[in-house]
Amino acid sequence: MKPIYTHLEDYIFNLYSNISISHPRQLNPEIIASRLGITILYKPIDSVSGGDLIILDERLTDYQQWQDFGHELCHSLFHPSNQLKIPKPFKVYQEWKANSFAEHLCVPTFMLNNLTLPDTEEKAIWLIQEMFGVERDFAEKRLYQYLNNQRQHYRAE
Repeated sequence: MKPIYTHLEDYIFNLYSNISISHPRQLNPEIIASRLGITILYKPIDSVSGGDLIILDERLTDYQQWQDFGHELCHSLFHPSNQLKIPKPFKVYQEWKANSFAEHLCVPTFMLNNLTLPDTEEKAIWLIQEMFGVERDFAEKRLYQYLNNQRQHYRAE
């Protein structure tokens, strides 16, 4: 059965295909940024982005930096305006979109589709954590999103 993807999942698939990334071991902020023409700096400040520059908080763990990279990449690609100058509801919306983008960038659906998930949620969460380099809460949220989308897809058929 051919999977049905959301627009975001299609975007992530095409983004990664265009920069020749197809396997979880290639999911690395430095590789992705380089292939997209984006510079990453590591500084002891909250992660932030602007144009072709992403600053990641060097005080964070590798997992947290990877998740922040996904969030900030969304801002770099889609939210070029200064968030201090936009209405609060629009800023909240942009943050929600950046979080959703990060979840799918860090744990892409097309890569999840290639995995055989373990038979328990706990083992599946651990596998996603290890395979995609994300924190437990992030892996758990992404697993539930993925499973819910799979259930909806099967009900629609």
